[in-house]
Amino acid sequence: MRKNFEGKSVLITGGGTGIGKATALEFAREGAAVFITGRREEKLAEAAREAEAEGLGILFAVSDISREEDCRSAVGLAVRAMGGLDILFNNAGVLVPGVLHETGTTAWETTFRVNVRGTWLMSKFAIPHMLSRGRGWIVNNASIVGLRGFAGLSAYTASKGAVIQLTRSMALEYADRGINVNAVCPGTTVTPLVTEGFMKRVPDPEEGMRFMKSLHPMGRLALPEEVARAVLFLCDERSAFITGAALPVDGGWCAR
Repeated sequence: MRKNFEGKSVLITGGGTGIGKATALEFAREGAAVFITGRREEKLAEAAREAEAEGLGILFAVSDISREEDCRSAVGLAVRAMGGLDILFNNAGVLVPGVLHETGTTAWETTFRVNVRGTWLMSKFAIPHMLSRGRGWIVNNASIVGLRGFAGLSAYTASKGAVIQLTRSMALEYADRGINVNAVCPGTTVTPLVTEGFMKRVPDPEEGMRFMKSLHPMGRLALPEEVARAVLFLCDERSAFITGAALPVDGGWCAR
């Protein structure tokens, strides 16, 4: 039986942990050739070993999307390794909590350099390869807070709002050229960005977790695999008429 993504080549940034790793594994299970990048080689290798344990293969390279040359190189490596590029998932991101007047210049600039500039650069270098094939899919990982806003995360919410607007503009620019561009907007997800990052910076992590769960009408956080399956849905040929969308995967948060 043919798998949904057999013959497709996929490049995922931030693929060593969380949503990126879950998405890489889901694509591999569905028959795709998968190439992941990230800043930590040990996490990338761990993801590749998890795939190998299932009889799957995932290729990887260390790359920092805040660096233009790394983005150019990562796309080139992936294309050479897989023989082309059909799908790009711009997943890598950073989150630095802080209200606006307490957010330092370095934190603000780092957030935008990774979350927005990195998304732009990876897309910039990937799109010519997709145009040469006449088909492609790009999914950008935004956030529900890019749609709704969230106190105490000024830099992050602003950057994710920018990613959503970038997604819409990209979708319009390439709609008649065979490239679908969409965004996923996860609610709070059980990933290292949350459990090892944000929650360790709040005064009471247990109370913080209860509060985050309370924001979602389902009463829990998302699993990385649940967001991953939304990414695959947006890249499926059967969803070909969807472009320019910002898809909430948020347990009902946005419906309130």
